[in-house]
Amino acid sequence: MFIFANLLLAVATVLSYVLEIYIWVVIIAAILSWFNISPYNPIVRFLRAVTDPVLNPIRKVIGRSLGPFDISPIIVILAIIFIQKFLIRSLIELAYKLKGGA
Repeated sequence: MFIFANLLLAVATVLSYVLEIYIWVVIIAAILSWFNISPYNPIVRFLRAVTDPVLNPIRKVIGRSLGPFDISPIIVILAIIFIQKFLIRSLIELAYKLKGGA
């Protein structure tokens, strides 16, 4: 059972790192959207390719209710924090219970 527990710990750790990196990607994309940078810039294209699939559905749901302010990055970041605090912590606690620890 300890092998499955170690697998859960590894998955939770990797998922935590990936989500943390994605938070920073969303923050960088939001900050770069404030400036008039060429959409053909490879960095801008990468950031849009990575963040738009997540941000666009939220933008469709909330619309532009706050005028020129786009709050979809904030909603995504809050959702990621919830996932980190709930799902990842639950996986870690389950792994430790499977190991027989506290």
